[in-house]
Amino acid sequence: MKLKIFKLAILSLAITSVSYAFAQTPAQPNKILHVAYEAPDDGFDMVKTTNFYSASIAETIFEPLLKYDYLARPVQLVPYTAESLPKVEQDGKVYTFKIRPGIYFTNDPAFKGKRRELVAEDYVYAVKRILDPENRAPSVSFIEGKLLGADAVVAQAKKTGKFNYATPIAGVKALDRYTLQFTLTRQDFNFPYILAYITFGGVAKEVVDYYGDRIGMHPVGTGPYMLSKYVPRSKVELVANPDYRGFVWNFKSTGTPWDNQLIKEMSGKKMPQIGKVVVSIIEEQQSRWLAFQSGQLDFDRLTADAVPQALDGNQLKTSFQKRGIKHFPYKEPEMTYTMMNMRDPVIGGFSPEKIALRRAITLAYNQKESIRLVYKGQAVRAEMFIPEGVNGYNPKYRSSVGYNPL
Repeated sequence: MKLKIFKLAILSLAITSVSYAFAQTPAQPNKILHVAYEAPDDGFDMVKTTNFYSASIAETIFEPLLKYDYLARPVQLVPYTAESLPKVEQDGKVYTFKIRPGIYFTNDPAFKGKRRELVAEDYVYAVKRILDPENRAPSVSFIEGKLLGADAVVAQAKKTGKFNYATPIAGVKALDRYTLQFTLTRQDFNFPYILAYITFGGVAKEVVDYYGDRIGMHPVGTGPYMLSKYVPRSKVELVANPDYRGFVWNFKSTGTPWDNQLIKEMSGKKMPQIGKVVVSIIEEQQSRWLAFQSGQLDFDRLTADAVPQALDGNQLKTSFQKRGIKHFPYKEPEMTYTMMNMRDPVIGGFSPEKIALRRAITLAYNQKESIRLVYKGQAVRAEMFIPEGVNGYNPKYRSSVGYNPL
């Protein structure tokens, strides 16, 4: 379980103004959100990184075909730039998407003054960039061996030292301007979940050609925000995309109190609402906590060290509530676990005595006490490898491994 803490009355909004012209977006220029990241990004060319903080910024700039409805339980995929969920054929081997017409990239010098529409070929190009061995894409493992005909093109690129982007790949092709089709080498009903990852967002070839090796500092997408200022390892500023098509907030939930309040406040609103987002890189926990308390940040994750200062038991202290601050305890779909080195000369190996030793170590670990001391009670014991809120989670399942030092 994680704890997020919010400041409801954001005083900085009343005294800060931005001179950007917003043509279509409903975002209000005088609404500014100040947040902090606990570690730096490493640029926004998502083909070349899996950095969590890079991805969180890129998700506001680029748009995959699908995205997640995070209020649904379990979370589920919904269309993003696609008109609908894909047409599935050949028992999970062929996926066909129709892209919504009228989606445009943000204005950029790479387009030479022309308005550039998002089309199916932009997704074909994005996939080819992932396959290109020269890019050394960490996410290539998601599609390696899965796209019909792709392995041969990759092998040729490794042989010649040059990936031929003009070579057709049967596994990913544009049937027409707005129709995109993936053909897999084998059945895979998880494939749409891969396409929801931000690395598979639409990318314009002109932008990559224009910026070359500097593309990571000049992301150009079709999403609700665009990069306005970037100081590596220090600050990232985003402003609302003036030509973003927008959408109406209309998510549903299974009915948690927090979700119900969110739905009450947000339903029917045209998105995005915030005109500018300022992200500061503050790696020290104490510095972030002090920045939040002093009003420099509007949102932060409550660290274990700050729990005694902010909470009485599991309730936010009255002094914070009087300042218009709220806290939201929730379970993130993630796991923290410890692995044993099976090659270690002491605990590794598969002989009966080594197996018994590892079991004894596991049984001697007091997870409940660890949660109390290390996480200040702000975590829960996982019963299974699949986290709550994800397909496959079974709330009735109980782990057979418990604390038994005897």
